[in-house]
Amino acid sequence: MDFDQARAQFPVLERYAYLNAGTFGPLARATVAAMEEGQRRDLEQGRSGPDFFPQAMALRDDLRARIAALVGVEAAQVALTCSTTDGCNIVLAGLALSPEDEVVTTEDEHFGLLGPLHASGARVVVAAAEPESILAAVTPRTKLLALSQVLWTDGRVLPVAELRERSGLPVLVDGAQAVGAIPVAAAGVDFLTVSAQKWLCGPDTVGALVVWEPERLRVAQPSYFAQKSFEPDGRFEPRPGAARFDSQWISPASVSGLIAALDGRPGWAFEHAAEMSELCRKTLAERFEVVSAPCQGTLVSWRAEGDPTATVKRLFERGVVVRDIPGRNLIRASCGWWTAEEDVERLIAGLVDGD
Repeated sequence: MDFDQARAQFPVLERYAYLNAGTFGPLARATVAAMEEGQRRDLEQGRSGPDFFPQAMALRDDLRARIAALVGVEAAQVALTCSTTDGCNIVLAGLALSPEDEVVTTEDEHFGLLGPLHASGARVVVAAAEPESILAAVTPRTKLLALSQVLWTDGRVLPVAELRERSGLPVLVDGAQAVGAIPVAAAGVDFLTVSAQKWLCGPDTVGALVVWEPERLRVAQPSYFAQKSFEPDGRFEPRPGAARFDSQWISPASVSGLIAALDGRPGWAFEHAAEMSELCRKTLAERFEVVSAPCQGTLVSWRAEGDPTATVKRLFERGVVVRDIPGRNLIRASCGWWTAEEDVERLIAGLVDGD
């Protein structure tokens, strides 16, 4: 599949320079078709019957294996969730942290991670988003490092496996802006969350959680999928592997949609996304204060001139989709494997026309 064929999968690109996969990735025709087919089956045949649940479970296993292959783990190490926040809550509840425990995170984290950290009851220690600052914040009370692999604010990449090795502490990785955007190897970290609706271009409310050693994490938020068998008082035998952490029922239509989205990814996805991100960064830097460093993730942020919300709205009216970062006076563009040079040109033109 060449670039033109790959890009043609996304009808939205016929109208917009879509540079906001850090929030929601574009939907491909095949993704929506798979979802529609699944929902039509439910409409016409009902969500029941002797084949319905076995087929749904087979779809889940298929998706589990595909996500595992994407991040370099075994299928037995992947749980299916509904979001990154979902995965963070599962891990933090399972760790059963106390007010005497500390978790080190950074000042550039998304609330999808910070909210669960606060709710865990542990003391949250906030460090600058630099490796040495993170390590300097570790004390004998530290039980966990909770970090994004790619920071949602400016696309910086943190060396999460290296930090795990140097600190000797377990690491919970928020992979929302990493998985599907840059090559990710889950080996070397303890927990990795996946947001499928972003860089994997999947449906809403589908995600995953990689648990390196599933048997060592307590099932603190059991769904029906947690158990292999159960007793009248609720005691249960957990399912093998990370499937015990599957958070809830996900529509088979949505599962089929994500499988179709993964099937549509070209082999050159990471390389092209990196190339377009660097082009975007360099082009913006000719006129604006870009805060994103070279050769990091696929997010490019720059200082807004004037009201960032108004600039984002004005760009949308000109057919360019980006977003602002609240409280930072930043605007952010997300460059994916579907991004073309003309999208960057439209972004620059929209910004210059507004000056």
